Amino acid sequence: MNKMGTIIGFTFKNKVKTKSFMVTTIVLALLITIGLNIPYFITLFNGGSIGGGSSTNPVNIGLLSTGQTEVAEKLETYSSAQGNQTYRFVNDASKDEAALKADVESELLDGYLKFEPVAGQDFPQPILYSSEDISPQVIAPIEAALQIVKLDVVVKDTLTAEQKQLISTPVKLTEQSLDSDQSGAAAESEGTMSGINYIVVYLLIILLFTSTMMTGNMIASEITAEKSSRIMEILITSVSPLSQMFGKIIGIFMVGLLQIGIFGAVVAGNMLLPHNRDVLSDFNMNLSDVNVAVIVYGLIFYILGYFLYAVMFAAIGSMVSRTEELGQAVLPITMLSLVSFYIAIFSIATPNILLLKVASFIPFTSPTAILVRIGAGVAPTWQIWTSLAILVVSIMIFGWLAAKIYRTGVLMYGKRPTFKELFKAMKAYKI
Repeated sequence: MNKMGTIIGFTFKNKVKTKSFMVTTIVLALLITIGLNIPYFITLFNGGSIGGGSSTNPVNIGLLSTGQTEVAEKLETYSSAQGNQTYRFVNDASKDEAALKADVESELLDGYLKFEPVAGQDFPQPILYSSEDISPQVIAPIEAALQIVKLDVVVKDTLTAEQKQLISTPVKLTEQSLDSDQSGAAAESEGTMSGINYIVVYLLIILLFTSTMMTGNMIASEITAEKSSRIMEILITSVSPLSQMFGKIIGIFMVGLLQIGIFGAVVAGNMLLPHNRDVLSDFNMNLSDVNVAVIVYGLIFYILGYFLYAVMFAAIGSMVSRTEELGQAVLPITMLSLVSFYIAIFSIATPNILLLKVASFIPFTSPTAILVRIGAGVAPTWQIWTSLAILVVSIMIFGWLAAKIYRTGVLMYGKRPTFKELFKAMKAYKI
């Protein structure tokens, strides 16, 4: 155990001190930071809030109420009643079009709304003037407000307030499967995933795939490099092959955890910035709405998924004598990981399909497949624990098999051994 601890510590320190680890971590952290702040950078380059407003920095739109005082007042009243908006109407009856245009040029306003009378119609044609293009994120709620005001102006007192509200409320189609239970709210919410949880699940799937591939290839290349340089012949005399294999796996696992911790801190730090919190609030997203079960189970399945793929990468690495052959040797494992990744990514919008249910119980695909179903709230507890149990048993079986392959493969040089040759050599050793 002491020797394994030494190998774990040596592998961890050796990898963390390499330039490739430092450069990769810094570059990825910078890319994450840039990616999370792209909307803010676009706003800066556009010269302010004209591109797209937020609840704390709304786009200011002047109202030209000349000849259309009733429409302007109703529009301002309705928009104010809606609370936080990406825009704000400024209604100053004393200003004509020339004054509003001057305010836009001096950047006191981002634009102004003019109401052009239309012959034969009770409602004018609204025209929005601005020095730059205004984001659809701002245009859409203004159009919705104009639609409400148009209804109010046209029907006047013919309809009650409740009837007007009913007419203006969009019709929402609720889909119900004939095979599902008729439990009302529970059935309606089945298969749905909130925006913030959708993002969390998506990021966890990408994290699991990229981390597994990076650390797995790191394990395989480390073993192959030691084998090709004949250092393995010296190590094998002082440390058992089993301690070597699991020492490297755990050491590189700690390297992966450190990198994930750094990236997690970068993401959290950026999301807590004021302008990014505004973006989340504009999309009705709150970090407090994150499903804790997704995070907890995501971490558990990440650890188990890592060890399943890690023992296979270690076994393959021990069978290869030259690093040039490693890429071809690990291709089957890479394909398995890609299958797991694509099944989860392409099924994230339909978490109740049969493919995802079956994949939840296959150890190579379960870490990502079950995570999608947990995020959507369609995975019963017994299925989650069954998937975990299958994954744990698979790790034990593949770990035992990988240990035998490693014990045999590290001292086999020359061409890559066939399965028949490997099986014969493995029979001579007992783990």
